[in-house]
Amino acid sequence: MQYKSLNLKKLQIICYPDPLLKKVAQPVEEITEEISDLAESMVDIMVKSSGIGLAATQLGIPLRIITMSVTGKRDDAEIIINPTLSNLSGSSEMEEGCLSVPNVRANVRRANACTVDALDVDGNPFCMDAVELAATILQHETDHLNGILFIDHLNTVSRLSCRRALKQLEKEYENR
Repeated sequence: MQYKSLNLKKLQIICYPDPLLKKVAQPVEEITEEISDLAESMVDIMVKSSGIGLAATQLGIPLRIITMSVTGKRDDAEIIINPTLSNLSGSSEMEEGCLSVPNVRANVRRANACTVDALDVDGNPFCMDAVELAATILQHETDHLNGILFIDHLNTVSRLSCRRALKQLEKEYENR
């Protein structure tokens, strides 16, 4: 599944509980000009939205593309296509938020380090070791590609503390 005629100007972040967020993304079969343009638009949207990571699924596009910038700056942004995580090690808990789950933040326990194998926007394979915040971003965004939201990782107490904000998002979604 490739996208040839996306209107990049109309792309917008979709929010919980939109069922598109639960779709599992398909691998990018070929890095075309359209895919490259989409990835660059994703970087723009991520930075403009004050995010540090964005998955194509958050735009309703079920392709395995993520962008990330540990500083939130465009100059530091990376485009990661068809990521595969391995060597997950250690454990740490960090407060997370999500552009698709606005106004909700909670502590999530994840591996403290990981390795990602992927393609860059030119189709070149690369491998990157990540720790701390970069590892968290990679896990968070890869979860998106697998139809998993950070709130799916919450324990009962954390889920209860977010309940009101999640109910509000559900109500807004129903009323749109």
